[in-house]
Amino acid sequence: MDVQLPQTFPLPTVLLDEAIQQQFRLLECTARHFEGQQLFEPDAGVVPDLGRPRTTARVEAVLADFFGTEDAALVQGAGTGAIRAALSAAVPAGEELLIHRAPVYRTTEVTLRGLGVRTVDVDFNDGDELDRALSSGRFHHAYLQHTRQRLGDSYSPGEVLAAFRAGGVRSVVDDNYSVFRVPSCGVQLGADVSCFSLFKLHGPEGVGAVVGARDVITGVRADNYSGGGQVQGHQALDALRALTHVPVMWAVQSRTGAEVAQRLQAGEVPGVAEVRIANAQDRCLLVRLEHPVARELPAFAARHGAAAYPVGSNSRYEIAPLFYRMSSSSLDDAPELADWTVRINPMRAGADLVIHILRRSLEDLFAAHDLPAVRKG
Repeated sequence: MDVQLPQTFPLPTVLLDEAIQQQFRLLECTARHFEGQQLFEPDAGVVPDLGRPRTTARVEAVLADFFGTEDAALVQGAGTGAIRAALSAAVPAGEELLIHRAPVYRTTEVTLRGLGVRTVDVDFNDGDELDRALSSGRFHHAYLQHTRQRLGDSYSPGEVLAAFRAGGVRSVVDDNYSVFRVPSCGVQLGADVSCFSLFKLHGPEGVGAVVGARDVITGVRADNYSGGGQVQGHQALDALRALTHVPVMWAVQSRTGAEVAQRLQAGEVPGVAEVRIANAQDRCLLVRLEHPVARELPAFAARHGAAAYPVGSNSRYEIAPLFYRMSSSSLDDAPELADWTVRINPMRAGADLVIHILRRSLEDLFAAHDLPAVRKG
């Protein structure tokens, strides 16, 4: 068999003690912008002189404070809506936009097409190629996805953003799947704007955030003045409450994923050929099987308690371990892996449950096809 997983370059994670400090700091920011009773009194509507609910404005101030940015805006449409709002406010139609040479996330591709920008792709893994593109003077704006678009991506987001700044290029960063997971998100690394879904951070459905430069945030608000487009106060408070426990939860999840990978690499589950930790969208395990039955595994895993498909890839709905196919953008880059590889995210579970579900599922699946499983190690 020639199919193998490529080498991956996982992004750094936040350790548990650091996550606890993030939680404490978020509450310190909250205390600076809310009086106690206001945490129980959400409002609604297009408030005069604010153009949005007062509670929403306070939560936005908390986010700007926490991320150290000039301003922040809550938007409808979750992560996709945040990216669309930021790019629309920052990048004029018809302008060239520098992006990474890799399959673009499907909903982002729709946004770029709809905005009418002209994308020019450069391999961000190749520092020399990036420097040549930036030194040409052609570009005023760049777009960066913080997590990996290709499994083999190795670039440092901080180094790429530093190159953008040195070249006088403003940057919009898709920080979905990275906020609170990595030590520093895009704006904390020097980007002009970070965009992310609060639904992916256990917040309510449909709420996203744009944090960063005041001129871009002002443009986002100007484009979204309609009362029906506002994030109402109860939604904003719901998102803030969720954020208070997300840092610790993500740190535990990352630690659990590392333990599962170590145990699988040691050969604890027969039928597993190879394991990689990857930021393929969310941080997950890519598990290559000994036989090409990966497409069937999620249904077998669901019988043993796994989630067979995502809701928001770490939304409040997702508590059971996720056993699922690789992301569409990853498969666009490596279609040969579709039959051999599944992605696993522990979600809120411990390593023992993840291992148990995988072992039982592979036993059932291999038996159904009369396939042998070889114990490694």
